[in-house]
Amino acid sequence: MRTSPLAIPLFAAAAFLGALGQFFYKMGGPNERSLRSYLLNARLFAGVICYVAVMALFVAAFKKGGALTLLYPVYASTFIWAAVIARLAYGTWKAIARSIETAVSALANQAANLMASL
Repeated sequence: MRTSPLAIPLFAAAAFLGALGQFFYKMGGPNERSLRSYLLNARLFAGVICYVAVMALFVAAFKKGGALTLLYPVYASTFIWAAVIARLAYGTWKAIARSIETAVSALANQAANLMASL
């Protein structure tokens, strides 16, 4: 299957929004554990909105014509975006190193799968 050139930036945007959603979930973890504290938490709601946007971008990319073998490695950049956000928010470099290692490993696995399927 050919991948539309538009599908790649859609997945790249989804990767960034996915990482942003993770950040909002972490920031929104309420101290209280009541249902009300979850439902009225703006940060958790922002995380949900990010994940809804990710799913909408996935659907749009697949409708344009996107091959999983090409698009999912693009989405693996979520790990890198999460590390950058962690650096900006918390000032930690350790998260960046771990995330890049994870992303490179995921990309290598995808490349190996792609090569095996040729």
